[in-house]
Amino acid sequence: MHRFEQMWRFKYLTQNLIVRDIKIRYRNSFLGVLWSLLTPLFMMVVFSLVFTVAFGNDSIRQYAVFFLVGLIPWNFFNGGLRLGTNSFLANSVLIKKVYFPRELLPFSAIISELVNFGFAFLILIVFLYGSGLPLTIHALWVIPILLTQILLTVGLSLLFGSINVFYRDIMMILDVALLALFFLTPIMYPLDQYGATATLMGITFDPAQVMRWINPMASIVDGYRTVLWGTTTSTGPAPMFFPFWLRTFVTSLLIFIVGYGVFLRTESQFGEKL
Repeated sequence: MHRFEQMWRFKYLTQNLIVRDIKIRYRNSFLGVLWSLLTPLFMMVVFSLVFTVAFGNDSIRQYAVFFLVGLIPWNFFNGGLRLGTNSFLANSVLIKKVYFPRELLPFSAIISELVNFGFAFLILIVFLYGSGLPLTIHALWVIPILLTQILLTVGLSLLFGSINVFYRDIMMILDVALLALFFLTPIMYPLDQYGATATLMGITFDPAQVMRWINPMASIVDGYRTVLWGTTTSTGPAPMFFPFWLRTFVTSLLIFIVGYGVFLRTESQFGEKL
């Protein structure tokens, strides 16, 4: 609680860090913040052409919206985790010169990425209404799902960012891991496409369930899609299954606790290592 009280006392520093990160990102950029809107749109067009034209796969209704609902949360996670993990190294001069709660660095980096998510989400709403999928009461689930995603991203950023101070290979490993995770997350495809059971080395299991266990982002993306787009068996947005969200939240909370614990144990050595 003492740490959170300190963070609250330094809330103005947090605001300045967020504004600084946003300004740096779009400095000398002709389109500026519009890139946060154009990037997912370009990717949506490319993947829609690949899956519906090149591969002839038109079994998923309104595939462009289906893909966009999964891509926007993924971009937030991908960008936030990269910035959060690198935040201690990127602000090494500040860390060595003045005292402040160091956990504000990954937190402010992730919140600055949340601004991009907000702009992109507005575009998503336009596409939803344009496709005949207006927001329903189920869309209120976006708030707890987003909070769960932020908790997960902050926890992983504290964990990997702390290790990154001591071993600079983390960012290279993270790049490869995020690329693999992109294809293991149901962005381009629904989890429902997996069969009810699969057998590997004589062990029978539910592939979709295992995917949700080992990859919290699979559950989070699936949650966004359920309450905004629906499921493969519905014609529109569907209600969120509360135990499903609760399990994902508990997983994210545990990851946050582990990441914060590693950060607290290593923070005192940051000045020396940086």
